[in-house]
Amino acid sequence: MGKLEGKAALVTGAGRGIGRAIALKLAAEGASVVVNDLDAEPAAEVAEEIKAAGGQVVVVPGSVTAEGFAERFIGAAVESFGGIDIIINNAGYTWDNVIQKMTDEQWHAIVDLHLKAPFDILRAAQPVIGAAAKKEKAQGVVVHRKVVNISSVAGLHGSAGQANYSAAKAGIVGLTKTLAHEWGRYNVNVNCVAFGFIETRLTAPTGVSAIEVEGREIKVGVRPEAIEALKSLIPLGRPGSPEEAAGSVVMLTYPEADFVSGQVITAAGGYEY
Repeated sequence: MGKLEGKAALVTGAGRGIGRAIALKLAAEGASVVVNDLDAEPAAEVAEEIKAAGGQVVVVPGSVTAEGFAERFIGAAVESFGGIDIIINNAGYTWDNVIQKMTDEQWHAIVDLHLKAPFDILRAAQPVIGAAAKKEKAQGVVVHRKVVNISSVAGLHGSAGQANYSAAKAGIVGLTKTLAHEWGRYNVNVNCVAFGFIETRLTAPTGVSAIEVEGREIKVGVRPEAIEALKSLIPLGRPGSPEEAAGSVVMLTYPEADFVSGQVITAAGGYEY
């Protein structure tokens, strides 16, 4: 049996990169997984991988910022798997500019994605979690549930050209710490992982990658010279892989982490500002 046998886990942005690795690792540990991605096709591909390995999975495609998404996402877990045990707020992308050139659209798109959407999902989850915890308390049973929010070293230290992203990722730290206080009575552990340089399509060399988000083409990536400079500052001497990033998230969902809450773990290969 895996460490998460019988658990129901929800992962946003699980069609590619770190989110995909998280979903697959949760499933490998026995969890049933609700897979979300903005794009239906990669979400379906991840679901097929999980099914092929003998796991249980349901797909809820769509933007996490869409009206009614949070309720639909939580509802899928309850309907398909009977409840909620693990929530991973992972979905995200960057849309950079210096502050004097940053548009209202850029600001709101990134803050809504990285901060408001996790808030909406967790707010929608509260009635389900609260009712389950009340029932378990009456039965004299203790069940630990886990929330892991994703931040970034940009949210901890700032990053030039990323006022929107840095502000949202700093905000998710505050949300994490607040819910650790509010949900401790439900036996919910709420933690946060702040990533450093992880190799995904968002950190590929500039010019190599662009993403399409709801009809907008957004250039992503890092300047090649900046990539080399970053590598030289990482004590481990290299970027992290999506699988390594996923490991730092999923380990917080294990029973061994039942007394860890309100924490921010930096997964950055030893890199510090």
